[in-house]
This record gives sequence, structure tokens and C-alpha cells, in this order.
Amino acid sequence: MSDIKHILVIRLSSMGDVAMTVPVLSAFSKAHPKIKLTVLTKKQFAPLFRDLKMATVFAADFNTAHKGIFGLYRLSKRLRNTQIEAVADLHNVLRTKILKLFLLGVQFIQIDKGRAKKKALITGKIVAPLRTTSQRYLDVFKSLGFHFEIDNPSFLAPKPLESSIKKILGEFSNSSIGIAPFAAYASKTYPISQMDQVIFELQKQAKVLLFGGGAKETKQLEAIATKYTNVCCVAGKFNLDQELDIISNLKVMLSMDSSNGHMAAMLGVKVVTLWGVTHPFAGFAPFHQLETNNILSNLETYPKIPTSIYGNNYPEGYESAMQTISVEDIVKTIQDNL
Repeated sequence: MSDIKHILVIRLSSMGDVAMTVPVLSAFSKAHPKIKLTVLTKKQFAPLFRDLKMATVFAADFNTAHKGIFGLYRLSKRLRNTQIEAVADLHNVLRTKILKLFLLGVQFIQIDKGRAKKKALITGKIVAPLRTTSQRYLDVFKSLGFHFEIDNPSFLAPKPLESSIKKILGEFSNSSIGIAPFAAYASKTYPISQMDQVIFELQKQAKVLLFGGGAKETKQLEAIATKYTNVCCVAGKFNLDQELDIISNLKVMLSMDSSNGHMAAMLGVKVVTLWGVTHPFAGFAPFHQLETNNILSNLETYPKIPTSIYGNNYPEGYESAMQTISVEDIVKTIQDNL
């Protein structure tokens, strides 16, 4: 058993990867309630950690105060002043490697991302599930001498919604369905025309809330929402804190291989995920979800899947892989989760 009393946890991006730390840190705090956690992340991700009572968020600002080598040195001095005794680096990138040098003398364990095995997965040399990202996070804490499990998580009850939220969303119940139809790459995004058909079918039996990305995507979602009385566009209307409150009240979230699925999973919401040129075997499926909730593109038609870990590389024609996922399969899987 470790005698460490204060751990710095580092995970800077992306939002989905940051969200995946939350159930692991929650399980850690339940098993080791006297250990203080300081989470180094970007300011915009701070709301993700709001329910972790033993964790304090330390916001990194790489555009100004913590920019470049000298900024990282200033950051390391401030971190030392918090009296950290060990570092759990759940990111392991150049910035954190530099911080490791500046925090010389502090026990510093970095995540093993399994890059070699992930490369073997996308080149077809292995066809088996790798360790999940959550398990890799867990490995870091075990290397620090802390033992706990993440297989039987507990989640908080849904957050009561503010009256201002209810006013915008209208009638809302915990049988509602969330849909987040966009991702960072087109190769991971279900065609919007087919998603419209999914929404049409689902809104017949439950309220559907649409979550989105930027201004262009929000316009598309607004256009769909105006077609149906039982559909509401959430995108662009709320801050992250409020969106998390809304998500916590959903019965199921339909997501791409993207951050909304991970945020729903960290709140204990059932998640159905659609996969294009990426694959859950790489370890990025939402936390604690049924394998049957991962709906894959047709692997006979597109046998090279997964073509990349993040969806940014694929052979010509593979950007259309998700068209092979049927509307009927998606609707049935969501119905099975209601």
C-alpha cells in the first residue's frame, strides 16, 4: 500500500479522453477516500470533474501563462507548490514529458498507450481487442501502488434540471433519447440523411434531443428539429455544465466514436455507438457499455477496418463505410436499451 497522500493527475485532451478519466478517478476515490487528487486539464474541461469531491481542477493555459518551455517551467513550479507527491500522467505527450523533467524527484508514472499494438491492429497483424483506455488509466494508478477495480461502477442520480433548461427543452422525461450525430472526421460520421430517418423513427416513441458541434452542424440539427414536434436541438443553447445535467437525465445516448458518448457513459447513461473506419477493439469504446451497443460498418465490404485509431486515415472509398449501417439496426438497438 502506497503512503502517497496527494496525486497530480494529468489529462489535457481530447474531451472524450478526458471524460473517460472520470469513472476511473471516481472508483479511485471510493477505494482511497483520503487521497487528494489535483487534475491538470484545460479550463473548458473542468465541469467534467464537478462530481469528484476529492479532486481539485488545476486549469492549464497553453496559449498564455503556460505556453512554451518557459511556460511549462512556470507551471511546474506552481504544481510543486501544491505539495503533490506523485504524478499519474494519463496523457503522455511532449508537454507532459517536459513537465516530468521539471518535476524531477517526484514519482512520475506515464500511461502506456500501447502504440505498437494499435499499429498492429490497423495493419491487420492482430485482430483482437486491446486494453481499453480506462484499463490503461487504471494501470497507471496501480504502478503508483494503488489497487482498485473499475468493473462495478456506481453512478450518481440524474441532476435536477433548472427551470431555464426545462423552458427550452419542453416536456422531458428520463426515457428521452440523446443523439450526437457528428464526429471530428467524416469517416466517423453517420450520413445525416440516414440519421434523419433514425430520428424520425425514434421520435415516435420518445423525446429526442440533438447534441452537436460547431455552427454549421447546429444549423443542420435545428433544421431537422423543426420538422418534428418531439425533437429538440440542444446544440448551442447551453454551457457544458448544463449539457451534462441534461445528458444525465437521458435513458440512452446515440453517438459516433466521439466525446458525447464518453460524457454520457461517465454519467451512467446507456450509450449506443456507431463505428466507421475506427473500431472498438482499439480501446476507445464508451465506458462500461454492452458490446452489442457498438454497431459496426460492414466489415465484409470494408475489410481493412480499422484503418486508423482516430479516423483520420483511410483508403479511398472508406469514407462511405458508415452508409452500410442500417437505420433499422440502429433503431432496434436503441429500443432494446429503452
